[in-house]
Amino acid sequence: MPVIEYKCPNCGGGMEFDSGTGMLSCPSCGRKDDIGQIPDPLKQQVFTEDEVKEYHCESCGAVIVTEPETSATSCSFCGSAVVLSERLTGKLAPAQVIPFAISKEEAMAAFKKWCRKGRLTPKGFMTADRVQGITGVYVPFWLYDLHNDIDVHGHGTKVRSYTRGDYRITETEHYEIYRKIRLDYARLPVDASQKMNDELMDKLEPFPYDRLKPFKTPYLAGYIAEKYSYTDEELTPRAKEKTAPYVESYIASTVSGYTTVNLSDKQVHTQVKRSDYVLLPVWMVYYDYNRKPYIFAMNGQTGKIVGKPPISKGKVAAWFAGISGITFLSLKLVAWMMGGGWL
Repeated sequence: MPVIEYKCPNCGGGMEFDSGTGMLSCPSCGRKDDIGQIPDPLKQQVFTEDEVKEYHCESCGAVIVTEPETSATSCSFCGSAVVLSERLTGKLAPAQVIPFAISKEEAMAAFKKWCRKGRLTPKGFMTADRVQGITGVYVPFWLYDLHNDIDVHGHGTKVRSYTRGDYRITETEHYEIYRKIRLDYARLPVDASQKMNDELMDKLEPFPYDRLKPFKTPYLAGYIAEKYSYTDEELTPRAKEKTAPYVESYIASTVSGYTTVNLSDKQVHTQVKRSDYVLLPVWMVYYDYNRKPYIFAMNGQTGKIVGKPPISKGKVAAWFAGISGITFLSLKLVAWMMGGGWL
């Protein structure tokens, strides 16, 4: 099969996915086509040698997959130039995709607005005039449906104190605790990219999973899509790790009402009911401040921005000085009200 290209039937120009309309759009003449009406050549949901190309970044080694007409002039992970390498063979295509809903212009405007809100960031950073690049990336995720069978054993007490005559009486009742719990988690996301920072990707959640669509190659037009680095089996331990705090919280909610609780045994058996390979939209922003690179990520559907901006030492010092001054005046006021005077 030849390389997939989407040419405008009107003018012959390259067509791209338009996040504003959700359609395949021609930037040259304005033609828009409904993606649902476009035949998808990937009927078997398998990437073959002629359908996509693999690029390797010479700087950081990232492996990314793009449509042939995508303008991939820089690595979405480190900003360096990428070069064409060998073709991909035999890789499964994603089952579903959440298309971009925020355009590049909207993403840039939102990022600049976000920079201006930083109370402790340097003044120079707040101008947001050092953006080195912004790239739309479809990040590979596995969505898990998990079933948990949980058995909990423990001991609880209920303590009651009351007064009878001249005596203060305390009664302690002891209980053996047993809970058998079944918990199901649907569409738990775990990013499958080796190059993406897991903490950064986790903070981008939630994604609107009601907007998942069956995968079609036109959604990739004009963007970059990375292939998954880890299989669903390899990431199952991390999926279980992500649910652990929620499991603990739910168990705690079932043993409320006791004065003390000691859980002596907890058995959690997790089963993967389903795992789907999906692509989720992320804008990667590369910012250079004082010759130090900063990477930020934006949810391509909700606009949520995450990342660690630089901190101004001067603003932090001024903030602490202000807090210290207020605390000092408060203590002086309390001392004066108690008759101690202004010392």
